[in-house]
Amino acid sequence: MEIKNQQAYVGGIPVQELVQRFGTPLYVYDGQAMVQQLEQLRAAFAVPLRIKYAVKALPNITVLKWLRRHGAEADAVSIQEVQLALRAGFRPDEIMFSPNCAPFYELAEAAQLGVQVNIDNLPFLERFAEQLGRSVPCSIRINPHIRAGGHEKISVGHSDSKFGIPLQQLEDVKKIVGRFNLTINGLHIHTGSDIAEVRVYEQMADIFFSVIDDFKQVRFLDFGSGFKVPYRKDDKALSIHKLGATLSRRLAEISLQKNRRLELWVEPGKFLVSGAGWLLATCTVVKETPSRTFAGLNTGLNHLIRPMMYGAYHDIVNVSNISGPQRTYTVVGYICETDTFGEDRLLNEVREGDILAICNAGAYGHAMASNYNSRPRPAEVLVVNQKASLVRVAESLDDLLDGQPEVDL
Repeated sequence: MEIKNQQAYVGGIPVQELVQRFGTPLYVYDGQAMVQQLEQLRAAFAVPLRIKYAVKALPNITVLKWLRRHGAEADAVSIQEVQLALRAGFRPDEIMFSPNCAPFYELAEAAQLGVQVNIDNLPFLERFAEQLGRSVPCSIRINPHIRAGGHEKISVGHSDSKFGIPLQQLEDVKKIVGRFNLTINGLHIHTGSDIAEVRVYEQMADIFFSVIDDFKQVRFLDFGSGFKVPYRKDDKALSIHKLGATLSRRLAEISLQKNRRLELWVEPGKFLVSGAGWLLATCTVVKETPSRTFAGLNTGLNHLIRPMMYGAYHDIVNVSNISGPQRTYTVVGYICETDTFGEDRLLNEVREGDILAICNAGAYGHAMASNYNSRPRPAEVLVVNQKASLVRVAESLDDLLDGQPEVDL
């Protein structure tokens, strides 16, 4: 979002114009900002890089088509995301499928579609090897026993995590490979989200280096993602330039020392779309109490759950009063339980009817939205080349009732 001449713009379009056209609450995305993140990531690496966009972050089909047009591939975690990626135009060989605790038939279906299947537990690896292993390769997700990232709920590489095959079980993997002549064509590690230190990825490279001799047919190393993006003005983001230089060097070392030609894969989601999205909402009431001043919005945790679920910080801007005097507000939603976007925020004076923009809402915003309190989910708009396109229609009561037969009892 750009502020100039006392007005806020997304992709060159005034926010007030977007609100007048599409209403609020509204998710709005800047397509060019996504492309800039893609280009930054690609430019940081000195080796060929396959960028697998994490569909779960923002699964809008138009966004998927836009990212594919600019060279991204896809990382899916459900068979529905696989199908969505295919519908968006991704080729099967451009899709990585990494489910967790999903039914086995999803793995089989993805393999039959020609998608790269990534397996993270021994029972499914053995079943896959027995049923498909003589004709279909797979990759394995390793649990590296690394605790990294932000909130506990998004740290997924530690020893108590449900994700990945623990390092201690790699001997069992080798036995399955030998018994069924299974081809392991890739190794994958993803430790979580909000990782700010390159050393975490160095640790992954060390693990890959230590185990790759056991899997002679591996052709790619997938370092997952979790690249930290700045939410606050003073946040330390992961240095993508340093990450690219480090992983490029490590891949070259592994390839040379092991005499292997290896590809490097990453799976960014938040890194590509978080800062490219905003949730726009209207202030419904300014409520003064003896202890604080609340700014109530016509949206809530049903549309953006991250603050209440993870304690995630999202900057908030009063785009209707860019230069007004500042006051302290607790910004809350309209859901009937504690529903806070930000406590004690210093904002330009908020008045009833003002538009507030909740920043960094492109990732895991609409994707995690619900109909809690029987509230419809909002519209989504994508701005490209100063053109705003409605890419998801706002729901209505009819949408909430769709699929609910009214049974006479």
